[in-house]
Order: sequence, then structure tokens, then C-alpha cells
Amino acid sequence: MRILRWTLAFAFLAALGLALHTAYLRPLKIEWFFERVFIEYALDDPELLSSLGLLPAWANWSNDELTDRSPEQMRRLQAKLRDDLATLRAYDRASLDEGTQLSYDVLEYFLQVQADGERFALHDYPLNQLFGIQNGFPTFMATEHRVAGAGDARDYVARLRKAPQLVHQVLRGLAEREAAGIVPPTFVVEKVLAEMQAFVATPAKENVLYTAFAGKLATLPAGELDADAANALLAEAEAAITGDVYPAFARWIDYYAALLPKTTGNHGVWALPDGGAYYAWAVRLHTSTDMTPAQIHQMGLDEVARIEAQMHAILVGEGLEEGSIGERVQLIARRPDQLYPDTDEGRAQIIADFSAIIADIDGGLGDVFNVRPQAGVRVERVPAFREKTAPGAYYSTPAMDGSRPGVFYINLRNTAEVARFGMRTLAYHEAIPGHHFQSTIQQELTGVPTFRKVLPFTAFSEGWGLYAERLAWEIGYQQHPLDDLGRLQAEMFRAVRLVVDTGLHDKRWTREQAIAYMLEKTGMPETDVVAEIERYLVMPGQALAYKVGMNRILELREKARAALGPKFDIREFHDLVLTGGDLPLALLERRVDAWIGRKAAE
Repeated sequence: MRILRWTLAFAFLAALGLALHTAYLRPLKIEWFFERVFIEYALDDPELLSSLGLLPAWANWSNDELTDRSPEQMRRLQAKLRDDLATLRAYDRASLDEGTQLSYDVLEYFLQVQADGERFALHDYPLNQLFGIQNGFPTFMATEHRVAGAGDARDYVARLRKAPQLVHQVLRGLAEREAAGIVPPTFVVEKVLAEMQAFVATPAKENVLYTAFAGKLATLPAGELDADAANALLAEAEAAITGDVYPAFARWIDYYAALLPKTTGNHGVWALPDGGAYYAWAVRLHTSTDMTPAQIHQMGLDEVARIEAQMHAILVGEGLEEGSIGERVQLIARRPDQLYPDTDEGRAQIIADFSAIIADIDGGLGDVFNVRPQAGVRVERVPAFREKTAPGAYYSTPAMDGSRPGVFYINLRNTAEVARFGMRTLAYHEAIPGHHFQSTIQQELTGVPTFRKVLPFTAFSEGWGLYAERLAWEIGYQQHPLDDLGRLQAEMFRAVRLVVDTGLHDKRWTREQAIAYMLEKTGMPETDVVAEIERYLVMPGQALAYKVGMNRILELREKARAALGPKFDIREFHDLVLTGGDLPLALLERRVDAWIGRKAAE
């Protein structure tokens, strides 16, 4: 018995020692290090944990917490990032197998580019009209805080009560930015002020934080909460909105009201301290290439000219020979046969038609895909409280625990912005075979470190979304000339982005100059164009990723086709691209080259 006790004690101490070594020193196996990196970052981000649905309710002790956005936390994360990069490089890469080497290279690339950007940690606008914290917080609570039981409901109210803490953390970061000369463009402050003022002017029971919570409680299984308990929680939520959220937001409103006179116009980041270097880094971050802003600007001009010629041919076929591309596309977009009624019924029909488009192509991809996502996708309206400044459409990945499918959000602020001829292309980009395939297959990968399932690289993900638009055309889903015009308009839109993003941030274009160029070349509604240009001003470089990524994926596909001849199988190519998860473009190219070599040797 004594020997057994000593054996168990030794085993426990050995396990404890190994656990402590893995947690605080360089883990003995790099696979353990990969998981430690992800776990540490995830545990530091309670909202990410809730969004991904990684932990069961009983284990998610941080479900009542908000993510720390204080300047101190930002610096702690920067120090951790440097430490993780040093630890990673302490492993012998040459001794790893091919798959683990790829994981090593992905993590090294990500950590290095983030470390290179540490000097620009303050070069952003935490409260902005697009995805600012002021609209991100209510969006997160309304759409991603899951309420599956009474405990989750209490956590929801607890998070509302922590709004003052969130606001205080962000205010301190804003003050640091202002002291460093990082002040948003004038329109950002104006629009965010208007948004926040409208938010706090809404009666608490009509606020999305309350209505969404009421909806979540109403869908709980019978017996989970009785009516009295549910009503008590709703009363607590109303009190938290009135007593915590609104006064906290009022502090943001006061700060931005005082900041407005200090703004200096609607400028690109060239006007910020060290703005040129910051933009060059942002270009590298989002494109995962070493292309310069000047090279990308020229690529954009070349692509615009090519696509313009193709659009012109279709427009002539529609009897429209005179005027700019944009003017003629707008004539089609305003035709009665292209419009939905600006009513609740019209909006419901848009969602139904998008759903039908997605279902149609989902049933016809057997010749071009083997691997497909297990999770489904649905179409929903962008929440009304943020649709005025939100983009026209975007995609949200499923929860990892299966509690929420992928969601394609469509902005229905004005049905005139949703012309029928562009709907197929938009659905293919955001849902199937675009982001729903790309991000959900990544999330469902097996046999890879967890970080490979969630780590985003913009040029890959958005490049795939744009590639999906073209692929749908190649296999016959946009054969009507107007559907093809919609595809070309979407590609023109991304080519124009190369021109205007670099124009705004590198060539010192004005906001108005960029708006005029996009209107002339794309034929998009002016409200969409203004929202897009203002998006680029607060997310420098991100808009470049789409066309750069698409072009690279196409180049790699044609490279493989030329090298392999009859051995080339497009299904295998797509499987190869998607089952690696998001990758920097250089690593994607290396993965494709290795596949070509293996196939050629068969």
C-alpha cells in the first residue's frame, strides 16, 4: 500500500511539474506550445470565448466579464507577443514534420508582423463609425452573448453593469492617442457622436440591449426560467441600461464632443505622426506581401481599365453607349425591374431571395469541391441600430460549439442599394462558396493547432471571397448578362479599392476625390460609396487585400493547371487551398508548389 501511495504521489508531482513547465517555461513539445499560445490569448479575451463558444457554460467563468481594453493590457499583450516569438524560435524547425513546419511558419509570420507593428499600437480609432467599440459592444451583446440558461442570463446583466469599466479603459487609451497626435478624421467624430447620442436617447426598453435580451429569454427551454424570474432579469437589464450603460456612453459623448474642434479634416493616415511608415506596415499586414503602395496603386489602375472594357461591352448590349461606367450602371440599378419595395415586405423578400440563391449554388458544387463545411449558413438583416454606418454586407462565422450557424448579414437601410443584378455575386462572396466555405472549413479543421482554426489573414480570406465570385461565373451561375455585370461591378469595386485606398493614404487624395472616383467607375449607390470611402479612412490597407489575394489565388491555380496538365483536378486544388486554413500568401504559394511537385511525381 505504501508503494502504491508513493507511486501515485510521484505520478501526481510529475504531472504537476510537467503542467507548470508547459505553462511557464518552454514546453517540451512544440504542439503544447501552440496550444498554450492560443489558450492564453483566448483566456485573456472573454468576449472571444463567448463568441467562439469554446467552453461549456459550466466552465466559462469569464462569461460575465468584458475584454480588457486598457492601455496596460495592450502593453502586456505586446510583451507577451515578443516573448512568444522568442519561445517559438527556440524550437528546432528543421526537426519538425511538414505539417508542423507549416504551423510554425504561420505562427512566426503572424507574430513577426504584429511585433513589427508595435510602434503603431496607437495608430487607430477605437471609436469609429464602422466597427468601433461603441457599436461593437451592443452588437456583441445582442448577437453573440449566448443565453442558454439562467446563468447565462445573469451573466448578460453582469456584463451590462460593466459598461462603465469598459468606457473608462477606452477613454484612457483615447487620451494616450490624443497626446500622441492620433486624432480621427472629422467625419468619424461627427458620425460616432450622432450614433452614440441616438443610442442613449432610445428608451431603455426599446434599446437593442434590452430587446435582444428579451428575445433570448423568450426562446429558453420551458422550465429553465419561470415568468417571474424572467421579468426580474428584464427589470435588472433595464436598470443596468439606464443606470450603467447610458451614463457610461455619456462619457464617450462628452469626450468626442470636446475632441471635435481639435480634428483637422478628413485625411488619410499620411497626416498622422509617422503615417507613411504606418501605412506601409498596414499594407504588409493586410496583403501579406511586400508590395509597395505605389505598386498596388498601379495594379489598381491597370485592373480598372481591363474591367471597364468588359463592363462597357455589356452596357452597350443593354443599349447604353454614352456616359461613364458608373452613370450607366446606375441607370440599370434604378430600373424598376431591379428594385425591391422599400417596405418590410420588400426587405423580407430580399432575405428570401438571397437564401434561395445560396441554396441553388449549394446544390451544384459537386464538380469543383470535395470538402465542404458541416455547419449551415443563414441570411439575416444587419441590426437596425447600426445599419446607417455598417457596410453593405458581411459574414459572421459559426460558433465552434454548434450553437450558432454562419450568418450572412445584409444591410437593408435602403432597399434601393440592393439591385437584383448584383445579388448573386454578393451571396457567392459572403456565403457559398465564399466566406462560409473559407472560414467554416478552417474552423472545422482537425489535426492542426487550434490557432490555425481561427487565425485570420485578410488577403487569403477576402481573396478567396472574390475568387468565389469568379468561380461561380466560371461554372455557370452568372450567365445572364446583367448577372455578369453584377460580377464585374463587384470586381471593379475591388480594383477601385486598390486605387482609392492608396490614393487616400499614400497619395494624399481627399475624401471627396476618392468618392468621385469610385462613383465614376463602379456605379454603386452614393450612400454605399460614401460608407466605403469612410471605411478605408479608418481601416487603412484592409481594402487592398481582396484584389491582391484573388489575383494570387488565380495565378496559383493557373500555375498548377499549366504544370500538371491532365493531372490537374480543380476539386483537389480547392481542397488544398481551404484545408490549410487562412495563410499568408507566400505560405499559400509554397503549399501549392509542394502539391504540384507531389502530383507531378505520381
